[in-house]
Amino acid sequence: MTNRRLTLHYLGLAGAIALGAILRFWHLDLKPLWMDEVITAIFSLGKNYHDLPLNVVFPLEHVPEIFTFQPGVSCNQIAKNVATQSTHPPLFFCGMYSWLRLMTPLGSEWVTKLRSLPALFGVGAIAAIYGVNRIAFSRASGIIAALLMAVSPFAVYLSQEARHYTMPMFLITLGLLGLMQIQRDMVERTQPRFGVWILWAIINSIGLYIHYFFALAFIAEIATIIVLMYWGKAKIRKQRQIWLALTISTSSVLISFIPWLLVILSHFQRSETNWLPSPTHIAPLYQTLISWVLMAIALPVENQPLLIVAICGLLMLIFAVWVGRQIFKNLKILWLQDTTHLATLTLLSFTVFVLLQFFAIVYILGKDITVVPRYTFVYYPSVCALLAASISKNHQSTLIFILVGFISCIFVVSNLVFQKPFQPEQVAQNMNLEPSVPLSLVVAYSNYQDVALGFSFALALEQLRSQSPLEELKINKLINKSRIINSAINSDNFAVLQKSPDLSAFWKQFSQLPAPVTSKHNLWIVGPGLRRRDYPQQLELSGHTTCNIDPAQHYRIGVPYQLYRCRNIGLQ
Repeated sequence: MTNRRLTLHYLGLAGAIALGAILRFWHLDLKPLWMDEVITAIFSLGKNYHDLPLNVVFPLEHVPEIFTFQPGVSCNQIAKNVATQSTHPPLFFCGMYSWLRLMTPLGSEWVTKLRSLPALFGVGAIAAIYGVNRIAFSRASGIIAALLMAVSPFAVYLSQEARHYTMPMFLITLGLLGLMQIQRDMVERTQPRFGVWILWAIINSIGLYIHYFFALAFIAEIATIIVLMYWGKAKIRKQRQIWLALTISTSSVLISFIPWLLVILSHFQRSETNWLPSPTHIAPLYQTLISWVLMAIALPVENQPLLIVAICGLLMLIFAVWVGRQIFKNLKILWLQDTTHLATLTLLSFTVFVLLQFFAIVYILGKDITVVPRYTFVYYPSVCALLAASISKNHQSTLIFILVGFISCIFVVSNLVFQKPFQPEQVAQNMNLEPSVPLSLVVAYSNYQDVALGFSFALALEQLRSQSPLEELKINKLINKSRIINSAINSDNFAVLQKSPDLSAFWKQFSQLPAPVTSKHNLWIVGPGLRRRDYPQQLELSGHTTCNIDPAQHYRIGVPYQLYRCRNIGLQ
């Protein structure tokens, strides 16, 4: 390759990375934090659930002040918090804490800063996938892979989540890079390079401490190496040395995870892991196909008018059929060519072994993880690599993929696609039906996930109410500026009340809440696990305050929430 072509090549790579960075950091704070992101914020800021004001009433405007950085917290303490109050490995949260420490003071842009590290790892994955395809196929294929990941709506969606998805995806891509180098060394060298195996083992050791699903990728990589050893037996040299390198590398990864082994066993037994539904017949199969489609195209079909849903759904179906035909035809060519056969086998084997583990979890363990498209981050890099390799010789197809992906990404960053679960912004809009009337938001909780969900609603509601131009609301907010109100509810307020051991305990605790000092007050009760008939028709608060249910204002977006209209008889 001449110097001029080499320069153009790396300019193309730089352009792909720059495009990916723009899409990932664009409107990074537009979408509201949802439940899982609130969980990330709590642990990444050096706090735990005991630091939150539970079972007390306090002003809604003070909710953002809870999400401030706690200095002087060690990774060991964060690991203890995660081990006892969550169901995840600790390394991501430790990394987030160190990152946020560099960004202090967080200020009003704390949501952007919280999501910036996952976005940065999303950009890093673009450079890593380039390396995979460059080693596996060609330099041109590497550029195409980088471009496809840069404009993938799925990859952009993950990158804008303050969660541990892009970090393990980046490491899985690096693991595939090591796997491709191991595959080439099997054929081209008389003995394995132990430096490559050591780096591969280190990557997998780190990944296991970031996300438990990383284990699926690690198992798939091991199985792929074994397939390569027997499939290409005539071409591979020194099998005994390869077995030795694989045994040592795998053992070192497993040994490194022993300190966390007891914790992971306890996590699997926690109630927070029981939210996944049981599989319904062949639903996991078509849900998997839908997840594949969303990797390349995502048009607005969530909460849209029926006509828009029909048009966008039809366009996505047509594009998916076209993509399927392109991939099937071109992968067959890659499979039959001697120069690309083993690389294609490696990526296909990895993808198939991950999918087999997915369906084992679905049909054997009875947990349908295919209902959650984000979990496909485990094998998305290999799918992206194969897709890029299959279209790298067809410039027209490549341009179509990039254009469709770019348009899809605009919908993603504009909050029209991959909307947040439980839709905190929609909940806030529903609750803010009367901006001039003070309100209280009360959330019933039985576990820490309910707590995080309540705070996600409170953050969205506070942001919406703080933007209200009405003077009456401003005056109400100035009545009381104390942090914790135990005597009276004066303006917009928030409370998270425990509903265990049973629902009657929640209503009893609720009846003891201080009464509002205004004659009219809107009360919203969020009750995870409650049915509509579980909400009583009338509630009595202290201070001669009666709250009557408004049957027209009952909603359910994942969880139910109900409006009560309260009146203080003594102030009328």
